Amino acid sequence: MLPTLSDGDRLLVVHGAVPRAGRLVVVRLGDVVAVKRAVRREPGGWWVERDNPSEGVDSWSVGAVGDEQVLATVLCRVWPVFRRMSRKTHSP
Repeated sequence: MLPTLSDGDRLLVVHGAVPRAGRLVVVRLGDVVAVKRAVRREPGGWWVERDNPSEGVDSWSVGAVGDEQVLATVLCRVWPVFRRMSRKTHSP
């Protein structure tokens, strides 16, 4: 599975929203806040996985993430706003 997000992507999130399986969530893993995919509800919280298997930490290494560690649910990625080009016209 390829990474879903790239460095610098901006996300619109809802704090305190109840996650749904398959959605991206913002979680606290120790001292790190990260974006992971909520896979399924477990008795101890949410099983979360990373989309990039070569990077990061997920439930395969730390177990289910408690509800208090799920900080927000991602609604969407907000595309970067590019600066408008100058309206000046240059003479040849």
